[in-house]
Amino acid sequence: MSTPHESFWDRASFAFVGSSGTKGFPKLSYGAAKERGKKVFAVDGTVEEIEGDRAFPDFEALPEPVDAAVLEVPREETADWVGRAADAGIREVWIHMNRDTPEALAVADERGVTLHTGSCAVMYLTSGFNVHGLHRWIEKLRGRY
Repeated sequence: MSTPHESFWDRASFAFVGSSGTKGFPKLSYGAAKERGKKVFAVDGTVEEIEGDRAFPDFEALPEPVDAAVLEVPREETADWVGRAADAGIREVWIHMNRDTPEALAVADERGVTLHTGSCAVMYLTSGFNVHGLHRWIEKLRGRY
């Protein structure tokens, strides 16, 4: 049986939101989802391209709707992006660890968005022995996976 964090990744398409100009784009999770055969779109208004793929400035510019979004933006932008996801009809949002805020949680609650918080996305997307696998093992021991 999978956990809610694991089942988040069962979706087919994702928008990965970052800000290369201020915090860096979530290239590890973006690349890992892509390697798993997921349809991925980079949302980053500060660059034109991520990992050889076109970057889009926002959800409205995407060529098609997505099933979920992964936010790895500065904390002060998180609540705004949760609202933008709701506006775009995205109801499942992963907020990268330590980027959630009380304001983002309130927006999600008000707008009917299910949030996945408190964990690193990469540990759910990679397998085998690596630093993220070690992180996954530790979190499983702690009962927080």
